[in-house]
Amino acid sequence: MPVSHGHPRRWLILGVICLAQLTVLLDNTVLNVAIPSLTRELRATTSDIQWMINAYSLVQSGLLLTAGSAADRYGRKKMLLTGLALFGAGSLVAGLADSTGRLVAARAGMGIGGALLLTTTLAVAMQIFAPDEQPKAIGVWSAVNALGFAGGPLIGGFVLDHFWWGAIFLINLPVVALALAAVAALVPESRNPRGDRPDLPGALLSTIGMAALVYAIISGPGHGWTSARVLATAAVAVLVLAAFAWWESRAGEPMLDLYFFRDRRFTGAVAGAVLITFGMGGALFLLTQHLQSVLGYGPLEAGLRTAPLALTVVLLNFTGVSAKWATRLGTPVSIALGMALMAAGLVAIAETGGHGYAGTLLGLLLIGAGCAVANPAMAHAIMSAIPPEKAGVGAGINGTLAEFGNGLGVAVLGAVLSSTVASGKSLADGLGTGQLVGAAAVLLGGLLAAGLLRRAERVPA
Repeated sequence: MPVSHGHPRRWLILGVICLAQLTVLLDNTVLNVAIPSLTRELRATTSDIQWMINAYSLVQSGLLLTAGSAADRYGRKKMLLTGLALFGAGSLVAGLADSTGRLVAARAGMGIGGALLLTTTLAVAMQIFAPDEQPKAIGVWSAVNALGFAGGPLIGGFVLDHFWWGAIFLINLPVVALALAAVAALVPESRNPRGDRPDLPGALLSTIGMAALVYAIISGPGHGWTSARVLATAAVAVLVLAAFAWWESRAGEPMLDLYFFRDRRFTGAVAGAVLITFGMGGALFLLTQHLQSVLGYGPLEAGLRTAPLALTVVLLNFTGVSAKWATRLGTPVSIALGMALMAAGLVAIAETGGHGYAGTLLGLLLIGAGCAVANPAMAHAIMSAIPPEKAGVGAGINGTLAEFGNGLGVAVLGAVLSSTVASGKSLADGLGTGQLVGAAAVLLGGLLAAGLLRRAERVPA
């Protein structure tokens, strides 16, 4: 459990858990660059490729809440080690797979490990740092997220230039082995001292409901939002998640205590997190198309030209500048300022990016600065509104919101792009419109979250 001055080796431990997290984050994007190789060497169809990508994200997003709850109940160190072992085993099977079916199954196994890792890393960080250092620690944790986003395509492109496609998974193995040894030696065990009994119905309902919801979102653009597949899956998601909420409100020891939603800090951070990830997830999806289809860069060069965004986040968070801003300004103002910067960056790309890279670069720097300020403040607002013994569940909520918002953003802004182009406008116009819609969502999220958090500071929850 956290102590007044934090764990004596807290910064070294943070480095260890960030290494584990980075492995998972890189794998979220690294597969995209291997699609041509997989299509050629495994004779993978478009449907196969979709399942290779989606098996990982579906399993991971569906299990985040359950994984966080398991970490609280059974021990965060234990679940961190389990997640690393599962992720490593899945990586080995994926790297040696000789059929699309085996690769899809391996990716699903990696998703289980990824869910455990993403929840336990943030929960452990909250346990080993004193409250006054938590914003800086979460800033470093958030910077690793940005590094994973930028590094996946670059590392994948480099590996594929020198090795066969399976190497993009096998390179995880030495990192996992190092992380396993370091976690076993350094990370202290922590768990909910109450030792609550497992909420098996809640775990089952949340997993099915979230997986169905994410599947409906990612299937919409390809199959049509009014298709039987999408509507049926969405209906299952709504019904199962409603049953989950009903069960959690009546369970004696619920996995997700709905009382959290009475806390204005929590509801403000949740509302803002959904809108910020909606706007950013969709807008960054459009950015890759903007760089390649409008400005004419190749895949690897386009990846390199998105790097200033991640580098800005890393620089501001690793140096502690963003944490100092957040402490000086307060959480509500930090979130509002960060999202305003991000929205301005999206507008800059939409309005000036079509005339060359300079406008896009300006937008990327503004988005990076905004992410560096807003994202750690948002994550800290969510985690600090939840009792320390429920840190795993808090991390699961934070991860679930990110998965949901990103998926919804890609789907909705992708639909905006398609409808704009279908109306007779150019691809550049469609991409610009999508970026502007994303900017509006980000700005709205900032204002809404800041307003609710400001009210929470004035009136105790």
